[in-house]
Amino acid sequence: MYAKTKLSFGTLLVSNSILISEINEGVTLNKELSDAIIHFAKVTFQNRPFVYLTNRVNSYAVDPIIYRDVSQIKTLRGFAVVSQTLSARNAEIERLFLNKPFEIFSDLDKAKAWALKRLKENQSESFID
Repeated sequence: MYAKTKLSFGTLLVSNSILISEINEGVTLNKELSDAIIHFAKVTFQNRPFVYLTNRVNSYAVDPIIYRDVSQIKTLRGFAVVSQTLSARNAEIERLFLNKPFEIFSDLDKAKAWALKRLKENQSESFID
């Protein structure tokens, strides 16, 4: 079961150590909006590791500069894009900007399984910011 948080630009779902975003149609995910998600993740997970899944059910733009800040989140253990459309091709470019494990999936359940595997593999690491 996921806890749902509605934001002005999308919805965030949290379960255990997985954060799933569903950004609204037509949004440009810029630094300001990314900072809101980063803040939410830091408050929600504290110093616990987590994986971020972006479930691209809507069409929206991403400013790749946001990945500079995302790469600095020490407790972030992986980042995945879930898409069944052309945005998966855009994600190949986004991958170049993120310094974290990054995968692309067409199925949310497969992305969740990957996230759980990433978290299990990294259990013994230190997660202090």
